[in-house]
Amino acid sequence: MSDNIYPLELSLLEEKLGYTFKNRDFVRTALTHSSYSNEMRTKNVTAVCNERMEFLGDSVLSIVTSEYIFGKYTDLPEGELTKIRANSVCEGALFEYAGEIRLGDYIYLGNGEEKSGGRNHKAILADAFEAVLAAIYLDGGIEPVRKFLLPFIITKTEKLIKAGRREDYKSHLQQFVQKSPGDILEYVLVGEEGPAHDKCFHFEVKLNNNTIGKGSGGTKREAEQQAAREALILFGELSEDKK
Repeated sequence: MSDNIYPLELSLLEEKLGYTFKNRDFVRTALTHSSYSNEMRTKNVTAVCNERMEFLGDSVLSIVTSEYIFGKYTDLPEGELTKIRANSVCEGALFEYAGEIRLGDYIYLGNGEEKSGGRNHKAILADAFEAVLAAIYLDGGIEPVRKFLLPFIITKTEKLIKAGRREDYKSHLQQFVQKSPGDILEYVLVGEEGPAHDKCFHFEVKLNNNTIGKGSGGTKREAEQQAAREALILFGELSEDKK
């Protein structure tokens, strides 16, 4: 590829990636948006866009992320792992990661896309981030991809786990109980009151038939969540001032 159609200096980007390309054609293609490729075509110049690289990068992203959360969160069931992975590799997350390395500064855009603010478009940045992962993989294999990508994934998954535990006390309690195989956790409705349009439900959560938490709420789910919260406080998994 000719440097004159790829004018951007890539050394600073390589510093941010923590990786120096042996063949910069890979990363140049990864940074080439279709608008730039189409614009070059009108000048009879070939500049391959990053759509194929994005395809490969999506798979590389998925395997590195899946491998990490599978090994890290050994107590989580498949459904929870899938949810964490989905939120770690979604367009919004990739947009965040791309922003941290200012990837938008390095993308090759056509004039129209440039004028419309393409360097800050979520989809463009997310796609380019995946394509860059593919470029690293093609140039150096999976290890430099892990080295670059995992800090983003680790930070993101930890935030998701903490947020999930705050919002879903039942899931947190279930995960805690699963650490002791054979224990039986159940929620028992012990009372309800009020008219149909304004009910208040009372639940107890029991571990091996022993009550470990009580909760009340306007819905059964809310009451169960409050019972689970009380149980988490009992076991020291949640401080009493946490909501």
